[in-house]
Amino acid sequence: MGKNKLFRFAENATFDHVVQPTFTELSEKGLPLRGRWNSDFFKRDAPLVLELGCGRGEYTVGLARLQPQNNYVGVDIKGARLWRGARTAREEGLTNVGFLRTHVDHITRCFGPHEVDQIWLTFSDPQLEKPRKRLTSPLFLARYKEILKPGGVIHLKTDSPVLYEYTLEMIAEHKLPLYEQSANVYTDLVHRVSPEEQAVLNIRTYYESMWLEEGRTIHYARFGIR
Repeated sequence: MGKNKLFRFAENATFDHVVQPTFTELSEKGLPLRGRWNSDFFKRDAPLVLELGCGRGEYTVGLARLQPQNNYVGVDIKGARLWRGARTAREEGLTNVGFLRTHVDHITRCFGPHEVDQIWLTFSDPQLEKPRKRLTSPLFLARYKEILKPGGVIHLKTDSPVLYEYTLEMIAEHKLPLYEQSANVYTDLVHRVSPEEQAVLNIRTYYESMWLEEGRTIHYARFGIR
């Protein structure tokens, strides 16, 4: 293991805005913060928004900057990546953002029933060989239904046409409300939404910027759960 990774793991352990449960803890009891993120972690009542598979946390931090009225939690299993977002949040003094190091598979053990207002899925692995593991598969949609409040919203932003089309198929198959969709978010959608929504959709991660330079198209869908 490289020295940089060791340093990042060690620094993550010092951050009070990074939560790192063990598998045993989640399996036996669930996360103590489950159902209590606003009261015990953020210590304020505000809409709770998750980014699942947050990577370096760039979108989580970007959202927290733009919408200080919300509480944000970035979720990822890769501690060395997640460290970057946690470090940035600390350096900028952002108090409305936290990070949870765990597998996305465990979200129902980490968040209580109807605790979450919104979920962001940004550039998730399209799992080309394993559709069941896609973050918009029926398996995950059922989990989101448990933790989302009635009327809660899911955002998908992806460079994968496979994941985008698959998600639209799941929305139609499960008769979910589709609030917005765009096959090319930067050529059509940003011109028909509010300036506030434009700013949110214009958040660009390091990898997204690279992909745009390569000429890739970015897709977007916003939908709900019944």
